[in-house]
Amino acid sequence: MSPSTSRIHHPRLADLAGQVGQPLGTSPWLGIDQQRIDAFAEATGDHQWIHVDATRAAAGPFGATIAHGYLTLSLLPMLADQAFVIDDVAMGINYGLNKLRFPHPVRVGSRVRAHFTLSEFETLADGSVQLVVLATVEIEGVAKPACVAEMVTRRHA
Repeated sequence: MSPSTSRIHHPRLADLAGQVGQPLGTSPWLGIDQQRIDAFAEATGDHQWIHVDATRAAAGPFGATIAHGYLTLSLLPMLADQAFVIDDVAMGINYGLNKLRFPHPVRVGSRVRAHFTLSEFETLADGSVQLVVLATVEIEGVAKPACVAEMVTRRHA
């Protein structure tokens, strides 16, 4: 088992009912480079200069290009998979978000990681479980988070 794999938390779904309010895990750091930002701009059609024009952005309010807020949000499934894995489910789906904020921009060249905390656990009528997980994306060396989101997922055993 590699060192990064050994840090992943592997809770059992049934055990999570008693872990509301507890951390589920923290992802490793991830570098945000211009290539990732440009690829996201290409995929979404959002080519605003603060994201893709390094020269103009250097003279702008952030002093460099910044990642799209939705790029940061889109990293949450990957970062969550690097922080915790619920092994005893057959399928999980994203159900939505309760709250979402982007308190601080992510400048190109920054590193981010996410902390995950279980906020709610609910067994649904069909036997599946709905989880609400608070995700906080931290920027290395910055006091304010880049993203705070309440992720709602449904897990089917």
